[in-house]
Amino acid sequence: MTVTEHPTLRALLHRRDLGLVLVPLEDDLPEGALDRPLRWVHSSDLADPTPFLSEDLALLTTGTQFDDAVDIDTYVARLADRGILGLGFGTEVHRSGIPEELVVACAERGIPLFSVPYRTPFIAVARAHAEAIAAQAYSRRSWALDAQRALALAALRPSGLEATIAELGRRLGVWAGMFDAAGAVIASHPRDRLGAAMRDTLGERVMDILTRGLEAGQSLTLGESTFMLFTVGRGGHLRGVIALAVDALDPEARSVVTSVIAMAGLAMEQSEQLARSRRRLHAQLLGSLLTDDPTLARRVLGGLPPAPVVVAVTADAPAGPLADWWERHRAEHGTPVFLAESADGVTMCISAGEEALLDEVATRFGIRIGVSDPDTYDSFARAHAQALTALRQQGTHGVARYSETVGSHILTALATDEARLVAESRLAPLREHDVRTGAELERSLRTWLEHDARAEAAAATLGVHRHTLRSRITQASGLLDIDLSTFPARAELWTLLQTARD
Repeated sequence: MTVTEHPTLRALLHRRDLGLVLVPLEDDLPEGALDRPLRWVHSSDLADPTPFLSEDLALLTTGTQFDDAVDIDTYVARLADRGILGLGFGTEVHRSGIPEELVVACAERGIPLFSVPYRTPFIAVARAHAEAIAAQAYSRRSWALDAQRALALAALRPSGLEATIAELGRRLGVWAGMFDAAGAVIASHPRDRLGAAMRDTLGERVMDILTRGLEAGQSLTLGESTFMLFTVGRGGHLRGVIALAVDALDPEARSVVTSVIAMAGLAMEQSEQLARSRRRLHAQLLGSLLTDDPTLARRVLGGLPPAPVVVAVTADAPAGPLADWWERHRAEHGTPVFLAESADGVTMCISAGEEALLDEVATRFGIRIGVSDPDTYDSFARAHAQALTALRQQGTHGVARYSETVGSHILTALATDEARLVAESRLAPLREHDVRTGAELERSLRTWLEHDARAEAAAATLGVHRHTLRSRITQASGLLDIDLSTFPARAELWTLLQTARD
């Protein structure tokens, strides 16, 4: 991609008023020899002018130095080593025509050789190129001003950030994309230029840059494509990255990109402020829903996910990235969702038919999610409580559904941290005795209760005599100060054994 067209030797040769003539055929020159950016035109008849030349110049000469036994091949070799892009020979000034040795030497080293007619002063050639440079600089400045005006207007549109990125891509003639802090593309132009694999790889690089807090522009090569990456934001508040499918930018193009970075930063800051306000509002609406009255939420939001709904709660994920993911999914697939923060974590409410999305969310963010049974908004508080109960039962990341974990087992539902603490405290004398003596009183009690307090069956399972088991039960009863001859005492012991940690 070329964002600027520097004056070239080809453009100089096309000036009819100068009458310059390329001596060799263009097909005999290296590819692109006439199209490299030409920095300046200089004239000299020194035997070795290279100490006074810089690269990417065109040199003009009348050939007077060749009268002093200057070796033409050596002369041209020095010019080639210095990076001279073309050699102009002034004919009919000191000699007629161009020396054949000079033609051969330039051809061998791929230096374009052209004749300058007697009627064309060298100063006219240099001035023509200087005018081209000035015209090009003016054109680039005009382009930059026009681009910045167009970008400012784009930023005022309803979807200002997306419109600005699209306008930037159009003005530069390249793919342009905006990545958020989670490495996801939130705006791009043209939309279908990059494949999913390339976007994912760029997203991973964006996450790396933002994690390390790098602010400078980065260059990245993926396969045959080169990208320039620019961070948006400062210091510990980097908010995203603008990516351009380009390997270099001239100063004018870079100034335009800098303007977009500033506008994107402002837009994202405003978006974050709006998001924070929205989260506070949703937190208030969650409190209203927990009264089992959806009237206020429907009035404020204009609607809620259609019932029956499931309520999900996670305590592991920050609300911002989670809300961004749901918002993108809603924009692409039309899935309605209600999301709010509270002291319990992040609450999500979606239609029961969309429940499978929660598994995708848990996998993507590596979080635990507790999910209620399907219900109506009239029972929202109960569904929320079910989600919290299921969440407490989920040890690792993934989805825990109330119906699959605690929905059918009252003892598990009652196994709160406080209940476990009480159970472990009550069983402590028994467990301390087992550790000290090596006895298996707790295991014997558990097996005995599992066999409906029938000594013979439990003893057979334990591999001991029934009298031994009865002795253990009596000893355990004394340690726990419980009369295990009654059903309430046995029920309490069973509850303690089920609730305490092994």
